[in-house]
Amino acid sequence: MDAPFPIRKIIHVDMDAFYASVAQMDFPELQGKAIAVGGGGTRGVVSAASYEARKFGVKSAMSGKLAIKLCPELIFVKTDFERYKEISNQIRKIFYDYTDLVEPLSLDEAYLDVTENKIGLPSASLIAKKIRQRINDEVGLTASAGISINKFIAKVASDYNKPNGQKTVNPEEVLEFLEALDIRKFYGVGKITAEKMYQLGIFTGNDLKSKPLAYLEEHFGKSGRFYYDVVRGIHHSEVKPNRIRKSLAAERTFSENLSSEIFMIEKLEHIAEEVSKRLLKSKVAGKTVTLKIKYSDFTLQTRSKTLPYFVSDKNVLLETAKDLLYQEKLNNSVRLLGISLSNLNTDSKVSKAKDAVSVQLKFEF
Repeated sequence: MDAPFPIRKIIHVDMDAFYASVAQMDFPELQGKAIAVGGGGTRGVVSAASYEARKFGVKSAMSGKLAIKLCPELIFVKTDFERYKEISNQIRKIFYDYTDLVEPLSLDEAYLDVTENKIGLPSASLIAKKIRQRINDEVGLTASAGISINKFIAKVASDYNKPNGQKTVNPEEVLEFLEALDIRKFYGVGKITAEKMYQLGIFTGNDLKSKPLAYLEEHFGKSGRFYYDVVRGIHHSEVKPNRIRKSLAAERTFSENLSSEIFMIEKLEHIAEEVSKRLLKSKVAGKTVTLKIKYSDFTLQTRSKTLPYFVSDKNVLLETAKDLLYQEKLNNSVRLLGISLSNLNTDSKVSKAKDAVSVQLKFEF
């Protein structure tokens, strides 16, 4: 595909049902069974589901009550983030054997720019295959991968041959691939946006491509430019190995709904302490405190206050959160509270990434 911008070789690695797979690896008696991480109890929410559970329709963010209704044989296991972090670090060490341009998105997925790589292998597809094989051999888990010219297409492609597979979209295949793509598979198009696009007669990438820029901006605002570009294979975002943290938060879902602010203050104290610990561990501070409130009817509300100075102290976070709590009357009883701190002092730090490749690549993709 001829283009006026650099064509990079990007791999998106996505671990297969990561949390559930770690549990099945650590507890062999769970292998081959339908399991859900988290979600236990009448008020729990599923964090992740094994592929055996997904066959019944169980998925992340689903209530545990609904999950067990769909899959009566479902086994719930507790989350173990320390273990997930340990495994994630093992996987990232493998990534760094091939490139220093690694951008983690979460514990279980990352972008890798292998345009220039440490083993001198011209084929990004072969590098992805080697990485996946090493993860399986050395860690004991399976991963899927998408390979293409930019981050957007690589991420979309990584979902094609899950689990334990990969898909490459070569430069000359990009436009055809995007035109045939169901609009629901476009990364960044959520359920609400997809429904809006359906109402506008946009069902595939080809339908999206037929709409002028002005039309997309009229109906989707600033996102209109994004949709206009990506369906044409244009996505300039580089792999950023030093992602700057934008916010830090902690939240708690309660076993029973709370209707008294007094009990909420007690919960907020523990949440503020957790946020403060994380801030100190990360050596960051921030100015904007946001209180997250999820009511018993699952409606969500946030209230924010920006302070004139950077803070990380538990007491300051708690007092600010209390002010926000009393800012206006609560709409209902509360099932979840959270505190986040943004406008961090990391915003002024500049991440120095490797210079972009400025020539179109001619060798094997």
